[in-house]
Amino acid sequence: MKPSFWQRMDQLARNLTPFGLTLILVLAGVVPLQIEGMARITPLLALASVYHWAVYRPDLLPPGAVFALALVQDILGGLPLGMSCLVYLTVQGIVVWQNRFLAGKSFLIVWMGFSLILGAAALQLWALMSAFHGAVLDLHALTYQYMVTIGFFPLLSWSLIRWQQTVLRQE
Repeated sequence: MKPSFWQRMDQLARNLTPFGLTLILVLAGVVPLQIEGMARITPLLALASVYHWAVYRPDLLPPGAVFALALVQDILGGLPLGMSCLVYLTVQGIVVWQNRFLAGKSFLIVWMGFSLILGAAALQLWALMSAFHGAVLDLHALTYQYMVTIGFFPLLSWSLIRWQQTVLRQE
């Protein structure tokens, strides 16, 4: 039996929620806060979301969507265009490539995998930004940003898993 128009629209809306949630995290990451130095240590929540969806539902956040999200991140964050795109797509590519290792494992394994991949992504971003500016940038802010993101990952992942269980349930 062919699904009705409203059933197809419902499924489309459900399938677009990972993109929408990650876009909200991109926007939250670039909101200007009136706290001195906060922008340098803001957690990379959108990157954590890309990792999460690449582990649990890679079909719902394809590379084109990740590219678009990262491009929005670059535009709103004032980064050189393509910088976040390269980092986000690298993270997604590595996670999809290692999906057999990460999928179905305990949260601790997924969190450790995120820690390793985030470390590599942060170093990649640091190297790209250093090359862009023509000078070696300070690693202190990067280290704090890394630690804050690692600390936020369990809460973010728990929230996204709950969302997945309620809204994106397998049918």
